[in-house]
Amino acid sequence: MRVSVVLCTYTLDEYDNFREAANSVLAQTHDDVELVVIVDGYEDVYDVVTDDYGDHPDVQVHCNDENEGLLVSRNRGAEHATGDVVAFIDADAVAAPDWVAELVESYETHDAIAAGGKMTPRWVAGRPSFLPEEFYWLVGVTHRGFADGEGEVRNTFGSNISFRADVFAELGGFDPEIGGRKGEKNLQGGETELCARMRQEYGEGVWYDPDAVVEHKVFDYRTDPRWLADRAFWQGYSKRAMETILPDSSSEETAFFNHLLTDATPAHVHNVVRQPSFASVAQFVMLYVFTVLVGLGYVYGFRKW
Repeated sequence: MRVSVVLCTYTLDEYDNFREAANSVLAQTHDDVELVVIVDGYEDVYDVVTDDYGDHPDVQVHCNDENEGLLVSRNRGAEHATGDVVAFIDADAVAAPDWVAELVESYETHDAIAAGGKMTPRWVAGRPSFLPEEFYWLVGVTHRGFADGEGEVRNTFGSNISFRADVFAELGGFDPEIGGRKGEKNLQGGETELCARMRQEYGEGVWYDPDAVVEHKVFDYRTDPRWLADRAFWQGYSKRAMETILPDSSSEETAFFNHLLTDATPAHVHNVVRQPSFASVAQFVMLYVFTVLVGLGYVYGFRKW
């Protein structure tokens, strides 16, 4: 099975991160992997990428005529892909050597139409002690309570997700308007919207394999409490918007909040009582601070959705 991995970039400021991501794709243990690089509209970046990777037999490099955003770039990468499966990874991520092999196993063993894996953190600036693992999704990392092992889920993160190429094409790819629908720049969830459409069309979700691992770099700005608070608010807003766009897309949010009440809260109370510390108390408090912020964003979303 041939797998095409789409990787998008647009700036030389993060080129070292891009190279690490690209090299991790080219170092996969699976023997039929193609890397498709889309430079989003900057010729100077395209020239550098072409110098470094243009002669590699398993790499395609393309450049958009202008800066068009991540979702358009991903769709363009899928159009150029030659694989049976098209996978996506971001420039601030690093794939484990067997990432593609694990995805391929999901397709071959479980007859999946889409497959994704686990995002683990690389705390570039150190792990914030106040951040509960239930809210790791705020920094693009698979959170505690996401799934009980291998199985079907609605979607995985956009930096660790793949689709059968024919399914992706039939669905028309990512909706480019998700990142800016009606001028709403803070609207998030391109992969969520696509996977919700996929479930409506095919009756199937994404096969989740926790052994298909991609490491996500969490930079210092993402550990700032103010950034996390803003992120939580706009994630809540996006969830309300997604319900309007796709009314049947909210089941996993309901399951997550049930997990917070029935599993996470008792666990954090136990930690505070048994091992009282700044970290245990802060995480218990922030569990509900972030929940409230998501709720406020959700309610705010009723004003426009």
